[in-house]
Amino acid sequence: MDKKEILARVDHTLLDPTAGWEDIRRVLDDALHYGTASACIPPAYVRQAAEQVEGLLPICTVIGFPNGYSTVAVKTFEAAAAVQDGADEIDMVLNIGLLKAHRDAEVQAEIMMVHDSCRGKLVKVIIETCLLTEEEKIRACHLVTEAGAEYIKTSTGFSTGGATFEDVALLRKHVGPNVKVKAAGGISSFADAEKFIELGADRLGTSRLVKLMKQEEGWRY
Repeated sequence: MDKKEILARVDHTLLDPTAGWEDIRRVLDDALHYGTASACIPPAYVRQAAEQVEGLLPICTVIGFPNGYSTVAVKTFEAAAAVQDGADEIDMVLNIGLLKAHRDAEVQAEIMMVHDSCRGKLVKVIIETCLLTEEEKIRACHLVTEAGAEYIKTSTGFSTGGATFEDVALLRKHVGPNVKVKAAGGISSFADAEKFIELGADRLGTSRLVKLMKQEEGWRY
């Protein structure tokens, strides 16, 4: 794959809690310049970002982030508010504690309720693979599939580890045919990105690839 093809699968991401509007604006400019799939930014900047890009770039944001233990009511409110502000894609963190406690019906119901509140926008469910056993990852695949979400996503990038090749292959094997896979966290090279895609990742959550392109082109930060 050439670099443009890979960048077209990237959610160019800035979720640093210290990020201000000028940082977000640069991410939007870079995402537009390099043709990334979306820009993934904090909820507080969604409205301003959507107005800035004027429909030329999908805006992605995060819900229940990064720990996933907000109540269902809070997550559905967050998601609905983000969509109202102009978000095109929603990356939600599922309730990891409920998954580990085998309270699967509640986990599935939560995903379904958030999905419904997004009014047809793409929903990516972050399962935080670094905190799960293989059995839990497989159960999460089934729950995300049954709940009707469009994507399963490996990681927030804020926990003990990011995407691994093994996890992406496992998720691709166990999700339903209508569910796509997003690898996120720790993707630091185009070679790694291509490998993730070969293993079944449809999207990549990273900021590093755009930074590498800017370095190649001699941009100054």
